[in-house]
Amino acid sequence: MNKILVANRGEIALRIMKTIRKMGIKSVAVYSEADRLAPHVIFADEAVCLGPAPSSQSYLQADKIIEVCKMLGVDGLHPGYGFLSENADFAQKVEDAGINFIGPSASSMRIMGSKLSAKESVKKYNIPMVPGIDKAITDVTLAKKIAAEVGYPILIKASAGGGGKGMRTVTNEGELQEQMERAISEAASSFGDGSVFIEKLVTRPRHIEVQVLADKKGNTVHLFERECSIQRRHQKVIEESPSSILTPALRKEMGEAAVMVAQSCNYTSTGTVEFLMDEKLNFYFLEMNTRLQVEHPVTEMITGIDLVEQQIRIARGETLSFTQKDLSIHGHALELRIYAEDTKNNFLPSTGTLEVYKPPKADGIRVDDGYVEGMDIPVYYDPMIAKLIVHAADRKEAIEKMLEAIKNFPIEGVLTTKEFGKFVFEHEAFISGNFTTQFVPSYYTAQAIREAGKPMAEATALAALAYYLKQMSILKVTTHKATSWKRRLAQ
Repeated sequence: MNKILVANRGEIALRIMKTIRKMGIKSVAVYSEADRLAPHVIFADEAVCLGPAPSSQSYLQADKIIEVCKMLGVDGLHPGYGFLSENADFAQKVEDAGINFIGPSASSMRIMGSKLSAKESVKKYNIPMVPGIDKAITDVTLAKKIAAEVGYPILIKASAGGGGKGMRTVTNEGELQEQMERAISEAASSFGDGSVFIEKLVTRPRHIEVQVLADKKGNTVHLFERECSIQRRHQKVIEESPSSILTPALRKEMGEAAVMVAQSCNYTSTGTVEFLMDEKLNFYFLEMNTRLQVEHPVTEMITGIDLVEQQIRIARGETLSFTQKDLSIHGHALELRIYAEDTKNNFLPSTGTLEVYKPPKADGIRVDDGYVEGMDIPVYYDPMIAKLIVHAADRKEAIEKMLEAIKNFPIEGVLTTKEFGKFVFEHEAFISGNFTTQFVPSYYTAQAIREAGKPMAEATALAALAYYLKQMSILKVTTHKATSWKRRLAQ
Protein backbone atom coordinates (compact mmCIF):
# COMPACT_ATOMS: atom_id res chain seq x y z
CA MET A 1 0.00 0.00 0.00
CA ASN A 2 1.21 3.46 -0.92
CA LYS A 3 -1.64 5.63 0.36
CA ILE A 4 -4.15 4.94 3.14
CA LEU A 5 -7.32 6.91 3.88
CA VAL A 6 -8.43 6.98 7.51
CA ALA A 7 -12.23 7.11 7.58
CA ASN A 8 -12.46 8.58 11.07
CA ARG A 9 -11.67 11.60 13.22
CA GLY A 10 -10.11 12.68 16.51
CA GLU A 11 -7.61 10.70 18.52
CA ILE A 12 -8.00 7.40 16.67
CA ALA A 13 -7.49 9.00 13.24
CA LEU A 14 -4.31 10.73 14.44
CA ARG A 15 -3.05 7.59 16.20
CA ILE A 16 -3.51 5.49 13.01
CA MET A 17 -1.81 8.14 10.85
CA LYS A 18 1.27 8.12 13.07
CA THR A 19 1.81 4.43 12.35
CA ILE A 20 1.06 4.98 8.65
CA ARG A 21 3.80 7.63 8.51
CA LYS A 22 6.19 5.40 10.51
CA MET A 23 5.71 2.73 7.82
CA GLY A 24 6.57 5.20 5.04
CA ILE A 25 3.03 5.32 3.65
CA LYS A 26 1.07 8.45 2.68
CA SER A 27 -2.09 9.27 4.63
CA VAL A 28 -5.38 10.89 3.67
CA ALA A 29 -7.72 12.50 6.19
CA VAL A 30 -11.41 13.08 5.72
CA TYR A 31 -13.18 15.62 7.90
CA SER A 32 -16.37 17.49 8.59
CA GLU A 33 -16.68 21.27 8.55
CA ALA A 34 -16.48 21.24 12.36
CA ASP A 35 -13.11 19.44 12.21
CA ARG A 36 -11.41 21.52 9.52
CA LEU A 37 -8.58 22.59 11.91
CA ALA A 38 -8.37 19.30 13.83
CA PRO A 39 -4.90 17.77 14.44
CA HIS A 40 -5.62 14.70 12.31
CA VAL A 41 -6.43 16.97 9.34
CA ILE A 42 -3.24 18.98 9.75
CA PHE A 43 -1.09 15.86 10.27
CA ALA A 44 -2.27 14.02 7.13
CA ASP A 45 -0.50 14.31 3.79
CA GLU A 46 -3.84 15.09 2.12
CA ALA A 47 -7.26 16.00 3.47
CA VAL A 48 -10.76 16.24 2.00
CA CYS A 49 -13.88 17.77 3.55
CA LEU A 50 -16.86 15.41 3.49
CA GLY A 51 -19.58 17.87 4.48
CA PRO A 52 -21.34 19.55 7.43
CA ALA A 53 -20.68 18.67 11.08
CA PRO A 54 -23.35 16.00 11.70
CA SER A 55 -21.82 12.57 11.16
CA SER A 56 -24.77 11.56 8.96
CA GLN A 57 -23.63 14.25 6.52
CA SER A 58 -19.90 13.58 6.82
CA TYR A 59 -18.23 10.58 8.49
CA LEU A 60 -21.10 8.22 7.64
CA GLN A 61 -21.12 9.13 3.95
CA ALA A 62 -19.83 5.76 2.74
CA ASP A 63 -20.16 6.35 -1.01
CA LYS A 64 -18.53 9.78 -0.78
CA ILE A 65 -15.57 8.33 1.17
CA ILE A 66 -15.05 5.71 -1.54
CA GLU A 67 -15.23 8.45 -4.20
CA VAL A 68 -12.44 10.32 -2.37
CA CYS A 69 -10.36 7.13 -2.37
CA LYS A 70 -10.72 6.79 -6.13
CA MET A 71 -10.06 10.48 -6.75
CA LEU A 72 -6.79 10.45 -4.76
CA GLY A 73 -5.51 7.02 -5.80
CA VAL A 74 -5.94 5.49 -2.34
CA ASP A 75 -5.17 1.77 -2.13
CA GLY A 76 -6.00 1.15 1.55
CA LEU A 77 -8.73 2.31 3.94
CA HIS A 78 -8.61 2.12 7.74
CA PRO A 79 -12.00 2.65 9.42
CA GLY A 80 -10.76 3.19 13.01
CA TYR A 81 -13.54 2.50 15.49
CA GLY A 82 -17.13 3.75 15.56
CA PHE A 83 -18.77 5.30 12.48
CA LEU A 84 -18.43 2.76 9.61
CA SER A 85 -15.87 0.47 11.25
CA GLU A 86 -18.25 -2.47 11.78
CA ASN A 87 -20.46 -1.88 8.76
CA ALA A 88 -20.15 -5.03 6.66
CA ASP A 89 -21.80 -3.44 3.61
CA PHE A 90 -19.24 -0.61 3.67
CA ALA A 91 -16.34 -3.07 3.99
CA GLN A 92 -17.67 -4.97 0.97
CA LYS A 93 -18.07 -1.76 -1.07
CA VAL A 94 -14.47 -0.79 -0.28
CA GLU A 95 -13.17 -4.18 -1.44
CA ASP A 96 -15.40 -4.11 -4.55
CA ALA A 97 -13.86 -0.73 -5.44
CA GLY A 98 -10.41 -2.38 -5.48
CA ILE A 99 -9.31 -0.82 -2.20
CA ASN A 100 -7.87 -2.85 0.68
CA PHE A 101 -10.16 -2.67 3.72
CA ILE A 102 -7.85 -2.72 6.74
CA GLY A 103 -9.94 -4.97 8.91
CA PRO A 104 -11.81 -8.29 8.72
CA SER A 105 -13.82 -9.54 5.77
CA ALA A 106 -17.43 -8.46 5.35
CA SER A 107 -18.59 -12.04 5.93
CA SER A 108 -16.76 -12.26 9.29
CA MET A 109 -18.23 -8.91 10.30
CA ARG A 110 -21.75 -10.10 9.48
CA ILE A 111 -21.38 -13.26 11.54
CA MET A 112 -19.95 -11.49 14.57
CA GLY A 113 -22.05 -8.34 14.12
CA SER A 114 -25.07 -10.16 15.51
CA LYS A 115 -24.79 -11.60 18.99
CA LEU A 116 -27.11 -14.43 17.97
CA SER A 117 -25.22 -15.46 14.83
CA ALA A 118 -21.95 -15.14 16.79
CA LYS A 119 -23.25 -17.60 19.37
CA GLU A 120 -24.32 -19.97 16.62
CA SER A 121 -20.87 -19.70 15.02
CA VAL A 122 -18.93 -20.62 18.18
CA LYS A 123 -21.39 -23.23 19.50
CA LYS A 124 -19.48 -26.18 18.03
CA TYR A 125 -16.31 -25.22 19.93
CA ASN A 126 -17.91 -25.85 23.33
CA ILE A 127 -17.03 -22.37 24.53
CA PRO A 128 -19.02 -21.51 27.70
CA MET A 129 -22.00 -19.21 27.13
CA VAL A 130 -24.39 -17.54 29.54
CA PRO A 131 -27.56 -19.66 30.02
CA GLY A 132 -30.46 -18.38 27.97
CA ILE A 133 -31.95 -18.60 24.48
CA ASP A 134 -29.88 -18.24 21.33
CA LYS A 135 -32.61 -17.00 19.00
CA ALA A 136 -34.57 -13.77 18.63
CA ILE A 137 -37.97 -13.58 20.29
CA THR A 138 -40.82 -11.10 20.48
CA ASP A 139 -43.44 -13.34 22.10
CA VAL A 140 -43.87 -12.34 25.76
CA THR A 141 -45.45 -15.70 26.68
CA LEU A 142 -42.41 -17.55 25.33
CA ALA A 143 -40.13 -15.04 27.05
CA LYS A 144 -41.82 -15.78 30.39
CA LYS A 145 -41.31 -19.50 29.87
CA ILE A 146 -37.61 -19.07 29.07
CA ALA A 147 -37.10 -16.70 32.01
CA ALA A 148 -38.68 -19.23 34.36
CA GLU A 149 -36.30 -21.91 33.07
CA VAL A 150 -33.07 -19.89 33.43
CA GLY A 151 -34.25 -18.14 36.61
CA TYR A 152 -34.56 -14.46 37.49
CA PRO A 153 -32.91 -12.00 37.31
CA ILE A 154 -32.48 -12.02 33.53
CA LEU A 155 -31.15 -9.68 30.84
CA ILE A 156 -33.06 -8.80 27.69
CA LYS A 157 -30.46 -7.88 25.08
CA ALA A 158 -30.55 -6.50 21.54
CA SER A 159 -28.99 -8.91 19.07
CA ALA A 160 -27.40 -6.09 17.09
CA GLY A 161 -26.71 -4.03 20.19
CA GLY A 162 -23.77 -2.36 21.81
CA GLY A 163 -23.03 0.30 24.39
CA GLY A 164 -25.90 -0.83 26.62
CA LYS A 165 -28.62 0.13 24.12
CA GLY A 166 -31.52 -2.30 23.86
CA MET A 167 -30.56 -3.89 27.18
CA ARG A 168 -32.93 -4.30 30.12
CA THR A 169 -32.64 -6.04 33.49
CA VAL A 170 -35.75 -7.93 34.66
CA THR A 171 -35.96 -9.10 38.27
CA ASN A 172 -39.42 -10.72 38.19
CA GLU A 173 -42.16 -11.82 35.82
CA GLY A 174 -44.28 -8.73 36.49
CA GLU A 175 -41.65 -6.49 34.87
CA LEU A 176 -41.00 -8.64 31.83
CA GLN A 177 -43.57 -7.40 29.32
CA GLU A 178 -42.86 -3.69 29.80
CA GLN A 179 -39.06 -4.12 29.77
CA MET A 180 -39.20 -6.36 26.72
CA GLU A 181 -41.26 -3.83 24.78
CA ARG A 182 -38.80 -1.09 25.74
CA ALA A 183 -35.80 -3.20 24.70
CA ILE A 184 -37.35 -4.01 21.31
CA SER A 185 -38.24 -0.36 20.69
CA GLU A 186 -34.79 0.93 21.63
CA ALA A 187 -33.03 -1.75 19.59
CA ALA A 188 -35.12 -0.92 16.53
CA SER A 189 -34.49 2.83 16.80
CA SER A 190 -30.76 2.47 17.57
CA PHE A 191 -29.77 -0.33 15.19
CA GLY A 192 -32.67 -0.74 12.76
CA ASP A 193 -33.10 -4.25 14.17
CA GLY A 194 -35.53 -5.00 16.99
CA SER A 195 -34.30 -8.56 17.57
CA VAL A 196 -33.81 -9.35 21.25
CA PHE A 197 -32.88 -12.45 23.23
CA ILE A 198 -32.77 -13.51 26.87
CA GLU A 199 -29.80 -14.41 29.07
CA LYS A 200 -29.39 -15.21 32.74
CA LEU A 201 -28.09 -12.15 34.57
CA VAL A 202 -24.62 -12.90 35.92
CA THR A 203 -24.40 -11.24 39.32
CA ARG A 204 -21.19 -9.46 40.35
CA PRO A 205 -19.68 -9.89 36.87
CA ARG A 206 -16.27 -8.85 35.58
CA HIS A 207 -15.85 -7.76 31.95
CA ILE A 208 -12.70 -9.30 30.52
CA GLU A 209 -11.77 -9.26 26.85
CA VAL A 210 -9.01 -10.93 24.85
CA GLN A 211 -7.13 -9.32 21.94
CA VAL A 212 -6.64 -11.54 18.90
CA LEU A 213 -4.62 -11.17 15.69
CA ALA A 214 -5.13 -13.33 12.60
CA ASP A 215 -3.42 -13.23 9.22
CA LYS A 216 -4.76 -14.48 5.89
CA LYS A 217 -2.58 -17.61 6.03
CA GLY A 218 -4.51 -19.23 8.88
CA ASN A 219 -2.30 -18.07 11.76
CA THR A 220 -4.17 -16.75 14.80
CA VAL A 221 -2.73 -15.64 18.15
CA HIS A 222 -4.02 -13.89 21.24
CA LEU A 223 -2.26 -10.97 22.93
CA PHE A 224 -3.65 -11.63 26.41
CA GLU A 225 -6.52 -9.96 28.20
CA ARG A 226 -7.79 -6.54 29.17
CA GLU A 227 -9.89 -5.90 32.27
CA CYS A 228 -12.71 -3.50 31.35
CA SER A 229 -15.04 -3.71 34.35
CA ILE A 230 -15.03 -0.02 35.35
CA GLN A 231 -17.93 1.28 33.28
CA ARG A 232 -20.64 3.89 33.28
CA ARG A 233 -23.91 3.24 31.39
CA HIS A 234 -22.44 -0.10 30.21
CA GLN A 235 -19.58 1.78 28.52
CA LYS A 236 -15.94 1.40 29.53
CA VAL A 237 -14.03 4.23 31.19
CA ILE A 238 -10.96 2.50 32.64
CA GLU A 239 -9.07 -0.50 31.27
CA GLU A 240 -5.99 -2.42 32.34
CA SER A 241 -3.81 -5.26 31.24
CA PRO A 242 -3.23 -7.82 32.55
CA SER A 243 -6.27 -8.47 34.77
CA SER A 244 -5.48 -8.66 38.48
CA ILE A 245 -7.53 -11.84 38.99
CA LEU A 246 -6.50 -14.19 36.19
CA THR A 247 -4.17 -17.09 36.94
CA PRO A 248 -1.73 -18.21 34.21
CA ALA A 249 -3.89 -21.31 33.62
CA LEU A 250 -7.10 -19.28 33.28
CA ARG A 251 -5.36 -16.75 31.03
CA LYS A 252 -4.27 -19.58 28.74
CA GLU A 253 -7.76 -21.09 28.70
CA MET A 254 -9.45 -17.77 27.86
CA GLY A 255 -6.83 -16.98 25.23
CA GLU A 256 -7.37 -20.33 23.52
CA ALA A 257 -11.14 -19.81 23.62
CA ALA A 258 -10.73 -16.39 21.98
CA VAL A 259 -8.60 -17.89 19.21
CA MET A 260 -11.29 -20.50 18.55
CA VAL A 261 -13.95 -17.76 18.33
CA ALA A 262 -11.84 -16.00 15.68
CA GLN A 263 -11.29 -19.24 13.76
CA SER A 264 -15.01 -20.04 13.83
CA CYS A 265 -15.71 -17.24 11.34
CA ASN A 266 -12.39 -17.30 9.41
CA TYR A 267 -11.43 -14.02 11.02
CA THR A 268 -8.47 -11.90 9.88
CA SER A 269 -6.96 -8.63 11.25
CA THR A 270 -7.30 -7.44 14.84
CA GLY A 271 -10.36 -8.37 16.86
CA THR A 272 -11.51 -8.55 20.45
CA VAL A 273 -13.40 -11.40 22.04
CA GLU A 274 -15.40 -10.29 25.07
CA PHE A 275 -16.23 -12.47 28.07
CA LEU A 276 -18.23 -12.11 31.27
CA MET A 277 -16.67 -13.65 34.38
CA ASP A 278 -18.62 -14.51 37.52
CA GLU A 279 -17.34 -14.36 41.11
CA LYS A 280 -16.27 -18.03 40.91
CA LEU A 281 -14.03 -17.20 37.90
CA ASN A 282 -16.28 -18.99 35.41
CA PHE A 283 -16.15 -17.16 32.08
CA TYR A 284 -18.81 -16.90 29.37
CA PHE A 285 -18.58 -15.74 25.73
CA LEU A 286 -20.36 -12.44 25.11
CA GLU A 287 -19.48 -11.19 21.64
CA MET A 288 -16.65 -10.29 19.28
CA ASN A 289 -15.79 -6.73 18.28
CA THR A 290 -14.60 -6.76 14.68
CA ARG A 291 -12.36 -3.70 14.79
CA LEU A 292 -9.58 -1.97 16.66
CA GLN A 293 -10.69 -1.26 20.22
CA VAL A 294 -10.51 2.11 21.98
CA GLU A 295 -8.42 0.44 24.70
CA HIS A 296 -5.88 -1.20 22.37
CA PRO A 297 -2.96 0.88 23.77
CA VAL A 298 -2.79 -1.12 27.02
CA THR A 299 -2.16 -4.25 24.99
CA GLU A 300 0.49 -2.46 22.96
CA MET A 301 2.22 -1.31 26.14
CA ILE A 302 2.53 -4.79 27.68
CA THR A 303 3.46 -6.61 24.45
CA GLY A 304 5.46 -4.01 22.54
CA ILE A 305 3.41 -4.75 19.40
CA ASP A 306 1.89 -1.97 17.28
CA LEU A 307 -1.58 -3.32 16.51
CA VAL A 308 -2.26 -0.81 13.73
CA GLU A 309 0.95 -1.82 11.99
CA GLN A 310 -0.11 -5.46 12.25
CA GLN A 311 -3.51 -4.61 10.74
CA ILE A 312 -1.84 -2.97 7.76
CA ARG A 313 0.62 -5.83 7.27
CA ILE A 314 -2.19 -8.40 7.44
CA ALA A 315 -4.26 -6.41 4.91
CA ARG A 316 -1.21 -6.48 2.59
CA GLY A 317 -1.20 -10.27 2.82
CA GLU A 318 1.84 -10.62 5.07
CA THR A 319 2.26 -13.53 7.47
CA LEU A 320 2.45 -12.81 11.21
CA SER A 321 6.13 -12.51 12.15
CA PHE A 322 5.59 -14.13 15.56
CA THR A 323 3.82 -17.12 17.08
CA GLN A 324 1.98 -17.54 20.39
CA LYS A 325 5.17 -18.80 22.03
CA ASP A 326 6.93 -15.55 21.14
CA LEU A 327 4.42 -13.45 23.07
CA SER A 328 4.68 -12.56 26.76
CA ILE A 329 3.43 -9.93 29.19
CA HIS A 330 5.82 -7.16 30.21
CA GLY A 331 4.73 -5.10 33.20
CA HIS A 332 1.30 -3.57 33.73
CA ALA A 333 -0.67 -0.92 31.82
CA LEU A 334 -3.67 1.23 32.71
CA GLU A 335 -5.86 3.47 30.56
CA LEU A 336 -8.22 6.27 31.57
CA ARG A 337 -10.60 7.62 28.96
CA ILE A 338 -10.82 11.36 29.53
CA TYR A 339 -14.28 12.43 28.44
CA ALA A 340 -15.75 15.93 28.46
CA GLU A 341 -18.42 14.92 30.95
CA ASP A 342 -19.93 16.11 34.21
CA THR A 343 -19.16 13.14 36.45
CA LYS A 344 -21.25 14.60 39.29
CA ASN A 345 -24.31 14.82 37.06
CA ASN A 346 -24.71 11.29 35.67
CA PHE A 347 -21.75 11.74 33.27
CA LEU A 348 -23.66 14.13 31.01
CA PRO A 349 -21.58 15.67 28.17
CA SER A 350 -19.82 18.95 28.92
CA THR A 351 -19.17 21.24 25.96
CA GLY A 352 -16.93 24.28 25.79
CA THR A 353 -13.43 25.43 24.88
CA LEU A 354 -10.20 23.80 26.07
CA GLU A 355 -8.86 26.96 27.67
CA VAL A 356 -6.03 24.99 29.30
CA TYR A 357 -4.89 21.62 27.93
CA LYS A 358 -1.39 20.37 28.70
CA PRO A 359 -0.86 16.59 28.41
CA PRO A 360 1.86 15.15 30.67
CA LYS A 361 5.14 13.93 29.16
CA ALA A 362 7.28 11.34 30.95
CA ASP A 363 8.64 7.83 30.58
CA GLY A 364 5.87 5.24 30.70
CA ILE A 365 3.14 7.80 29.97
CA ARG A 366 1.28 7.93 26.66
CA VAL A 367 -1.50 10.29 25.63
CA ASP A 368 -3.58 9.51 22.54
CA ASP A 369 -5.64 12.58 21.70
CA GLY A 370 -7.12 14.61 18.89
CA TYR A 371 -7.29 18.06 20.47
CA VAL A 372 -4.98 20.94 21.32
CA GLU A 373 -5.36 23.88 23.66
CA GLY A 374 -7.90 26.43 22.42
CA MET A 375 -10.09 23.98 20.50
CA ASP A 376 -13.82 23.61 21.09
CA ILE A 377 -15.39 20.29 22.09
CA PRO A 378 -18.16 19.83 19.48
CA VAL A 379 -21.62 18.57 20.36
CA TYR A 380 -21.82 16.34 17.29
CA TYR A 381 -19.52 13.49 18.31
CA ASP A 382 -18.43 11.26 21.17
CA PRO A 383 -17.13 13.55 23.97
CA MET A 384 -13.82 11.73 24.48
CA ILE A 385 -10.93 14.21 24.58
CA ALA A 386 -8.01 11.86 25.17
CA LYS A 387 -6.81 8.51 26.45
CA LEU A 388 -4.25 8.64 29.25
CA ILE A 389 -2.17 5.46 29.32
CA VAL A 390 0.60 4.47 31.70
CA HIS A 391 2.98 1.51 31.82
CA ALA A 392 5.06 0.34 34.77
CA ALA A 393 6.79 -2.74 36.16
CA ASP A 394 3.76 -3.86 38.19
CA ARG A 395 0.17 -2.89 38.99
CA LYS A 396 0.98 -0.95 42.17
CA GLU A 397 3.56 1.17 40.38
CA ALA A 398 1.20 1.67 37.43
CA ILE A 399 -1.54 3.00 39.73
CA GLU A 400 0.93 5.41 41.34
CA LYS A 401 2.13 6.57 37.94
CA MET A 402 -1.45 7.08 36.74
CA LEU A 403 -2.33 9.22 39.76
CA GLU A 404 0.77 11.34 39.15
CA ALA A 405 -0.12 11.67 35.46
CA ILE A 406 -3.68 12.77 36.29
CA LYS A 407 -2.32 15.41 38.67
CA ASN A 408 0.03 16.71 35.97
CA PHE A 409 -2.62 16.92 33.24
CA PRO A 410 -4.32 20.33 33.62
CA ILE A 411 -7.55 20.71 31.64
CA GLU A 412 -9.75 23.79 32.00
CA GLY A 413 -12.80 25.02 30.12
CA VAL A 414 -14.84 21.81 30.27
CA LEU A 415 -15.65 19.27 32.95
CA THR A 416 -13.87 15.93 32.49
CA THR A 417 -13.60 12.40 33.89
CA LYS A 418 -10.12 13.11 35.29
CA GLU A 419 -11.35 13.41 38.87
CA PHE A 420 -13.48 10.30 38.44
CA GLY A 421 -10.33 8.47 37.40
CA LYS A 422 -8.55 9.72 40.50
CA PHE A 423 -11.47 8.51 42.63
CA VAL A 424 -11.25 5.02 41.10
CA PHE A 425 -7.47 4.65 41.27
CA GLU A 426 -7.47 5.69 44.93
CA HIS A 427 -10.41 3.46 45.90
CA GLU A 428 -9.70 0.39 48.00
CA ALA A 429 -11.92 -1.81 45.80
CA PHE A 430 -9.86 -1.01 42.72
CA ILE A 431 -6.50 -1.19 44.48
CA SER A 432 -7.36 -4.60 45.93
CA GLY A 433 -8.75 -5.84 42.60
CA ASN A 434 -12.05 -6.67 44.30
CA PHE A 435 -14.45 -4.85 41.94
CA THR A 436 -17.09 -5.64 39.32
CA THR A 437 -18.98 -3.89 36.52
CA GLN A 438 -21.13 -2.43 39.32
CA PHE A 439 -18.29 -0.28 40.67
CA VAL A 440 -19.91 3.03 39.66
CA PRO A 441 -23.41 2.41 41.11
CA SER A 442 -21.87 0.74 44.19
CA TYR A 443 -19.23 3.31 45.10
CA TYR A 444 -19.50 6.48 43.01
CA THR A 445 -22.39 8.09 44.89
CA ALA A 446 -23.02 11.79 45.53
CA GLN A 447 -22.02 11.30 49.18
CA ALA A 448 -18.80 9.52 48.21
CA ILE A 449 -17.91 12.34 45.82
CA ARG A 450 -18.45 14.93 48.55
CA GLU A 451 -16.35 12.94 51.03
CA ALA A 452 -13.57 12.47 48.49
CA GLY A 453 -13.55 16.21 47.79
CA LYS A 454 -13.50 17.29 51.46
CA PRO A 455 -9.71 17.13 52.02
CA MET A 456 -9.07 19.18 48.87
CA ALA A 457 -11.77 21.72 49.77
CA GLU A 458 -10.40 22.07 53.31
CA ALA A 459 -6.84 22.42 52.05
CA THR A 460 -7.95 25.08 49.55
CA ALA A 461 -9.85 27.01 52.25
CA LEU A 462 -6.88 26.92 54.65
CA ALA A 463 -4.52 28.05 51.90
CA ALA A 464 -6.86 30.93 51.04
CA LEU A 465 -7.10 31.97 54.72
CA ALA A 466 -3.32 31.85 55.15
CA TYR A 467 -2.87 33.99 52.03
CA TYR A 468 -5.44 36.50 53.25
CA LEU A 469 -3.81 36.86 56.67
CA LYS A 470 -0.39 37.27 55.11
CA GLN A 471 -1.64 39.99 52.77
CA MET A 472 -3.36 41.77 55.65
CA SER A 473 -0.08 41.83 57.60
CA ILE A 474 1.71 43.36 54.61
CA LEU A 475 -0.92 45.84 53.47
CA LYS A 476 -1.67 47.68 56.73
CA VAL A 477 -4.50 50.19 56.45
CA THR A 478 -3.42 53.76 57.29
CA THR A 479 -5.46 55.32 60.11
CA HIS A 480 -7.17 58.54 59.01
CA LYS A 481 -6.17 61.66 60.90
CA ALA A 482 -8.02 64.96 60.63
CA THR A 483 -5.99 67.87 59.21
CA SER A 484 -6.48 71.57 58.89
CA TRP A 485 -5.68 71.76 55.18
CA LYS A 486 -8.99 73.50 54.41
CA ARG A 487 -8.33 76.21 56.99
CA ARG A 488 -4.75 76.73 55.75
CA LEU A 489 -5.92 76.97 52.16
CA ALA A 490 -8.45 79.60 53.15
CA GLN A 491 -5.75 81.64 54.79
